[in-house]
Formats: sequence, C-alpha cells, structure tokens
Amino acid sequence: MILKVVRTGGFAGLVAQNELDAAAEPDRERLEQAAHGLQQKQLGSGRPQPDRYVFRLELRDNADAEPTVFTVAEQDLDQETAWLVDRVLQRN
Repeated sequence: MILKVVRTGGFAGLVAQNELDAAAEPDRERLEQAAHGLQQKQLGSGRPQPDRYVFRLELRDNADAEPTVFTVAEQDLDQETAWLVDRVLQRN
C-alpha cells in the first residue's frame, strides 16, 4: 500500500507532503491497519479553522492504482489518524 499525506494551512501556511510504500516499512502492518480504518471513520467536515492544518490522505494499493482520498481537518483527527499522518510525514 502506498500512502501519501499533504498537510496545508497552519500559522505560516506552509505545505508539507510525503509518500511512502508501507510494504518497505518495519511497521507495515500498523500503517495498513490505520489506513484501512479510515474508511470506517467519520472524519469530520474537513473544513479548515484559522491557524490549523488540513490533511489530504491518498491511499493506493499499488503505484498504478487510482487513490482513495480522504480530507480531514486537524481538529477532527482521532489518535490513530494523527499517528498515521505524523508517521507518513516524518519521512519528509
């Protein structure tokens, strides 16, 4: 599974993004479980608030697949989704 996170907004309006192939990661199982869990969650409105981030998560089964896209605002992150976006972005 290929995971991509794009973070926009925040106080300075900076953009951060990164992509990783979960199959190459030592915590592959947790990454895939967190990503698959997104489909079961109510992620909120995705509407930004001043000085807060908005995250766009793209999930693909392989490099040629169309992504499944989720948008979630920082204030709507639950613990597992927050871990997922931080984990993907830390490779940046």
